[in-house]
Amino acid sequence: MENLQIDRTNSSPSIDADWDKGIIRMQGDSYPENSFELFQPLIDWVAAYLRQTDRPLKLELELLYLNTSSIRAMMDIFDIMEEAYRQGKSVAASWSYDAANERVGQLADEFKEDCSFPFAIQDKASS
Repeated sequence: MENLQIDRTNSSPSIDADWDKGIIRMQGDSYPENSFELFQPLIDWVAAYLRQTDRPLKLELELLYLNTSSIRAMMDIFDIMEEAYRQGKSVAASWSYDAANERVGQLADEFKEDCSFPFAIQDKASS
């Protein structure tokens, strides 16, 4: 499988998924016109990675804003990671956010509540 790279736009985050390192980085706002078109390649990539390797997978997020359809796509990604974790795979997520953006911190907390795998939430001001 190859790496996945999607450039950042005004309404969509940059996505950089490195197959060899097992790291996915996402940065920016997420309110694309068609979230399925943006996220489906990433969802497929995560599923393939977890199916084809036993290496750890880490999701590193610096998302500033997500619309409802982007939240649904992230839930799909976290669900795939949760299932893999329950099968004994090593997965983790971290979400860095600006404390001034309280809503994103709350959103990260809500996602974390539904995940049993390691999920760190970091306020950039305290790092």
